[in-house]
Amino acid sequence: MSTPIAFGKARFLTSAPSIRQCPPETGREVAFAGRSNAGKSSAINALTNNHRLARTSKTPGRTQLINFFTLGDEAYRLVDLPGYGYAKVSRELKEQWQRDLSEYLERRKTLQGLVLLMDIRHPLQEFDSAILHWAMQGQMPVHILLTKADKLSRSQVNNTLFKVHKELKNLGLHDNKLSLQPFSALSNSGVDELKSVLQSWLIPSDGACEEPNTGESEG
Repeated sequence: MSTPIAFGKARFLTSAPSIRQCPPETGREVAFAGRSNAGKSSAINALTNNHRLARTSKTPGRTQLINFFTLGDEAYRLVDLPGYGYAKVSRELKEQWQRDLSEYLERRKTLQGLVLLMDIRHPLQEFDSAILHWAMQGQMPVHILLTKADKLSRSQVNNTLFKVHKELKNLGLHDNKLSLQPFSALSNSGVDELKSVLQSWLIPSDGACEEPNTGESEG
């Protein structure tokens, strides 16, 4: 049985202004991506039970850095990617973010999976679909968090889950590397399910990848 990931021991490691300044490709990491108003920082804080870990801002798009957090052991990391699709920045900067994000998802060897956050009231916006396509092209597992589920009734949540499943099939993106769940940072609903997904990515139970990638070999 694999050792449980110490989500409660998450600590800030470093920030990078671009993909070029990311830490060395050692160990294993899971990235969080989403629109700037999707509640990404709140979800990370709920996951780690530390409401000061990831900075939340009333100004969506303010955080423009790639932030790395260790999970008790520096071999395992969470990566908070810059929010997209809302920030009032130049087109040139937005295009640079898109290039960096695409490169990170497709080439980062230590990346084991992507958590894609969407407001459950506004799922599958244009850039969400673009990220899904990038991830699928790189054979990257994706777990979709439909955030702010507390804003809807249970029947509305279930209806949205059904519609998103259907839309993913229409986009040709529904396969065994793609999963989704409702989530609420406010009520901590869905935290255990999210932990289970991340645990399976960071420390596979089959033991096939039990040793973290040391990054010593050149690809």
